[in-house]
Amino acid sequence: MEQKIIALPRLDNLTPTMESTALKLMEEAGELAQAIGKLRGLSGEQVHVDAAAVRTAITRELLDVAQTAVSLMFVLEEQYGVDIQQALEEHIAKLRAKGYIK
Repeated sequence: MEQKIIALPRLDNLTPTMESTALKLMEEAGELAQAIGKLRGLSGEQVHVDAAAVRTAITRELLDVAQTAVSLMFVLEEQYGVDIQQALEEHIAKLRAKGYIK
């Protein structure tokens, strides 16, 4: 199974809640969608941005989504006692059961 492993920090200058972080995650996902759609001309607007700039914008927004998702994992662990490692193992087992990975 090929993996992409990234390590993102716990943001320690914030006081996130589950709700505020979930809302931020949706905001960041929207910005990623905008980078993919609008900047690629999929919204019907005439946008003239070179391909490298589009890839850079998509990559930055994707990492913002990932950082916010990791932040929510920290909130779930610290405030609600969720075992993210156990949840990850269950997630991978689910993917295998669905045939998404071998």
